[in-house]
Amino acid sequence: MFAQLSDVSQAATITLSASSKSTAGILLITIVGIAYGGTFLLRVVGGKVPVTDFQKAYFRAGHAHAGVLVILGLLATILVDSTDLDGALRMVARDGVPLAAILISAGFFGAAIGPDRTSPNRLIALIWLGALSLTAGVLTLGIGLLTAS
Repeated sequence: MFAQLSDVSQAATITLSASSKSTAGILLITIVGIAYGGTFLLRVVGGKVPVTDFQKAYFRAGHAHAGVLVILGLLATILVDSTDLDGALRMVARDGVPLAAILISAGFFGAAIGPDRTSPNRLIALIWLGALSLTAGVLTLGIGLLTAS
């Protein structure tokens, strides 16, 4: 039922396009920034940065979405080269999720900025734009993978 190590004769090789290599490289580098942002979040949770409960919740959500969506974006970047998509569809499939990571995280952080804020400001619209980008990216990539020759 399970393959034994001796049954595996050759490791798979992934060949990335130039666009996917640069996007993947940038995404990997952004993880350092997300980790640094985690130090801010630790100060918030530890009570060293005065924030409202609303701000704490939005800062946590912004940080979590950044991390998860950057990793999902890295996966999408690698998978897009296995599709037959080209032009704008290829760009949406490759860049939709990473763009969503930026927009959604910026929406959560931006909507909570300001002293004693207890409700989101107009920057919450970035979350909805990010959700649209995420949806477009994963649908395009998913359909591209399912229809690839």
